[in-house]
Amino acid sequence: MIKISRRSFLSGCGAITAANALPGLGLLNAHAQAANQYKALVCIFLYGGNDGNNMVIPAQAAEYNLYQQARPNIAIPQGQLVPLATNGQVRFGLNPSLQPLQAVWNANRLALVLNTGTLMAPLTRATYQAQRNLRPINLFSHDDQQNQAQAAIYNADPKVGWGGLVGDSTQALNPGNLQVALNLTGNDVFLVGANGAPPNIPQNGSIGLTGIAANDPRLTAIRGLWTMGAASTNLLTSSASREFRAGIEGSQALATVANAANAAVDGAFGGLNTGLANQLRRAARIIAGRAQTGFMRQIFFVSMGGYDTHENEIQSQGAQLTQLGAAMSAFDAAMVATQSQTNVTSFTMSDFGRTLRPTSSGTDHAWGSHMMVMGGAVRGGTTYGTFPTLALGGPDDTDTSGRWIPTTSIDQYAATLATWFGVPAATLPTIFTNLARFPVANLGFMV
Repeated sequence: MIKISRRSFLSGCGAITAANALPGLGLLNAHAQAANQYKALVCIFLYGGNDGNNMVIPAQAAEYNLYQQARPNIAIPQGQLVPLATNGQVRFGLNPSLQPLQAVWNANRLALVLNTGTLMAPLTRATYQAQRNLRPINLFSHDDQQNQAQAAIYNADPKVGWGGLVGDSTQALNPGNLQVALNLTGNDVFLVGANGAPPNIPQNGSIGLTGIAANDPRLTAIRGLWTMGAASTNLLTSSASREFRAGIEGSQALATVANAANAAVDGAFGGLNTGLANQLRRAARIIAGRAQTGFMRQIFFVSMGGYDTHENEIQSQGAQLTQLGAAMSAFDAAMVATQSQTNVTSFTMSDFGRTLRPTSSGTDHAWGSHMMVMGGAVRGGTTYGTFPTLALGGPDDTDTSGRWIPTTSIDQYAATLATWFGVPAATLPTIFTNLARFPVANLGFMV
């Protein structure tokens, strides 16, 4: 049978066929890899609204005391923080569940981007309260804020994502116009571009043809049909036949690297078998096999849920962050083992942050939160942006619950990643339509 998860995969995979069928093109791809031109972005989305207040915690006494006083029943004990040193000084610590990421920070491959969110324009507490038109629509709503973070569109229901548009703008960098975006987690707006949704690569099972061997007579018959179709004088028939062939043969080439064991990658992930680890392992295999597939640009979307911590936050978020820290650390190790670390940048996003004021044993929906960026091209071991003033009803609070008004926008965060990825400066405002409202378009966390 033929098993292709999305129609758009057909138009994206033609170059894989060419790369494998034409030795000259394969050699050119190998030279391109040697020239270190391949780049990949990996978005790790944390569904439910990750509590940044319990992920990145002030380590110094004065700031820690403000944090602990505001949430006495769910504060992480100061002695349990994972210290993050910058130039010998420790201002912040990570949640202890993220212990594996300390080594990545110390290797300068991990950075924090503080108090980031869905922000249309710079806001103060006064302008937030006075100018409702500058707030994202349906602020504090899961579905709306998830889509807005993935699209950088805050005043309408987005139909395309900024990852998809970044892919559109860099698709010409792939040989044969090979599609950039690959979804490893489900149907999300992040990777939807002008030409529709990207291929959805399943975690289990094969891609392309299943149950048909290379010498199967049915495959011979299929090849005969598409050869006849490609020779047709009817443009629709010939075009469909070519795309059909490209999709099938191309998906087979992608399946070769996605499904096959890779000693370096699989060794880095060890015995990890969580949903996020499995998604990142598959992304790492595809990245490691780029010389076989011909990709020069790729954007992956992976995700995990469970961050809507209204109750039992210490246990619930701790369990989620344990999976996150282990999976991200393994992915970093896989990139190092395959000599891909300078070519690949992974980053986190979430619906929103959570209130500093606890509900009882948990927290409520809020706004600004902290993001992590990881990779060999990251100027790591330090923070970017501005940490909020930890005061209920203070200058960064929308009300009196500690819902932080972001001081860094998704537009700035994403545009910095897109610039590194190769999006031309002139194209950035067409993808991030609010970018010009901010004084700085590039946050400087990428080389």
